[in-house]
Amino acid sequence: MDKERFERLVANAVAELPEEFRSYMENVDIVVEDLPSVNQMRAGGIRKNQILLGLYEGIPHIRRGSHYGLVPPDKITIFQKNIEALCRTDEEIIFEISRVVYHEIAHHFGITDARLRQLENEKRNR
Repeated sequence: MDKERFERLVANAVAELPEEFRSYMENVDIVVEDLPSVNQMRAGGIRKNQILLGLYEGIPHIRRGSHYGLVPPDKITIFQKNIEALCRTDEEIIFEISRVVYHEIAHHFGITDARLRQLENEKRNR
């Protein structure tokens, strides 16, 4: 898939988030990169035999104090080549992009990986 289309799909995934989330997403850059850097792999706690689909870098909302300000934007990076490597069809890519965007934005709001897994399990068991 060309990068322009992939970026549009990421933008669509963000636009489909509920307004109550989007309205609090100030000072956040969402970018698409082909693959993570070594530093991003390390920051994500990812080992060589693992794959990183997205990464949130910043200060989650729940950790921001009253003096939070004048800081660089938080950054959410979506890794196109890794997502494409997991998916066989465009529909799978679209689904995975939405899932990864949701996951990384959840980190922006301070939700941990453990809590996200718990929420996903609850959703599956309904």
